[in-house]
Amino acid sequence: SEIAAGVLAASGINVHLFEALRPTPLLSYAVRHLGASGGIMVTASHNPPQYNGVKMYDAHGCQLVTALAERVIAHVNAVEDVFSVSMMGLDEAKACGRVKIIGRDVDNAYLDAVSFVQLAPALKKTVKIVFTPLHGATREIGLRALTDNGYEVLPVQRQMVADPTFATVRSPNPENPDAFEHAIRVGRENNADMLMATDPDGDRLGIVCRHGEDYVHLSGNQTGSIFLEYILSTRKKRNMSLENGVLFTTIVTGGHGEMIARAYGCDVVKTLTGFKFIGEEMKHLEKTSKQFIMGYEESYGYIIRDIVRDKDAVQAMLLAAEIAEHLKNEGKTMVDYLDDIDARYGYVRDALVNIVLEGKAGEKRFAEIMRRLRDYRPQTFAGKRLLVKEDYLKGVRIEDARESTLDYPASDVLKFILEDDAWFVVRPSGTEPKLKLYFSARGETAETAEAVIETMKDALTTYLDTIENDENEDVNP
Repeated sequence: SEIAAGVLAASGINVHLFEALRPTPLLSYAVRHLGASGGIMVTASHNPPQYNGVKMYDAHGCQLVTALAERVIAHVNAVEDVFSVSMMGLDEAKACGRVKIIGRDVDNAYLDAVSFVQLAPALKKTVKIVFTPLHGATREIGLRALTDNGYEVLPVQRQMVADPTFATVRSPNPENPDAFEHAIRVGRENNADMLMATDPDGDRLGIVCRHGEDYVHLSGNQTGSIFLEYILSTRKKRNMSLENGVLFTTIVTGGHGEMIARAYGCDVVKTLTGFKFIGEEMKHLEKTSKQFIMGYEESYGYIIRDIVRDKDAVQAMLLAAEIAEHLKNEGKTMVDYLDDIDARYGYVRDALVNIVLEGKAGEKRFAEIMRRLRDYRPQTFAGKRLLVKEDYLKGVRIEDARESTLDYPASDVLKFILEDDAWFVVRPSGTEPKLKLYFSARGETAETAEAVIETMKDALTTYLDTIENDENEDVNP
């Protein structure tokens, strides 16, 4: 971060540099709060150190979308000698006013803004919350967001220390139930109502709620559905306007969110995966009569208030705490709330399978799989008719042999939509050596929906096993 500030200062650009570790959503907030032209966040997120890099933001606090990112990359690639780039020492840059160190003042403004995600701030606070930043950047900001608003918080002390090796956890990703091992221990010792974990750069939130004697790990889709139903039902009870409301999700987000939004008369805008696309769509609302309701994606990213243009675990923490409190007063848990959502909207279940293959061989394998799938159009799949195929690289939607245009940036993603509200998506990860397979299905019961998921998984992995690249390597899903 100091090197980046020094390079910018040497080019005559004024820089606001945070005094110490800060979460990603705070950077997004600070860009607009300080009237900056852009932002740079140095992070590996929840990945090991070899994935360290930068997230770059525009003047709206939104991560650079593809076209802008490509322009930056072109400049990077044009540098033949990195040591020829001018850089000013940090002390010199501060002395001449090019670099200003910022800290608590921006933190406080952000936390004040975050507090407005609450719909019932006067609720008496009785829930016990275990919190872990998984050695990351929310250890102060996240804790303050809860305690400043009256919640009893039990920090996982071993994980409240910044540690880039993530010494106490196998994978510091709240998508993985294993990340809650220490939090569950603290929860059981203190009879806690819920557990919260943010990923190390503080933009994703995972939740585990107590249900009877069990602690239940919620998926990103489930959490998003809970948030959305609570927000919309509460606003409706208070006769707050939902007219022209818009929910933002992605093409791989589970189906409950769309059903909930439309039941309350709201529009749904779907983007490609990556919160930068949601942030871009949020910008488009500024000069319209539309009102932002919420944005979320299945990979544990949520935005509740338009104070940032990126996913924000701190906002999500405060809303989750309020919902848990509200439900506790009714003698319910978040698991009960999900049952209510199922009963009202139908049983929708989702799943994600990651195929990991590293190195050049992995890249080649994934490219061959995508090439073959691009030509794959069976009449039936997993016992269901194929209704629609969407190719986001070619920008084509095929339905009943008729082609239409998809209005999305080009992206190496394929979506297959089957009858009975079932679908699956295949795409290579943009940041890790993974092929990601997403599945969603709706059934008359949870069991029937889950059975459809398993059938689709088996059918797709069996098909992928038949695809051989030039080296005749086997796929191991």
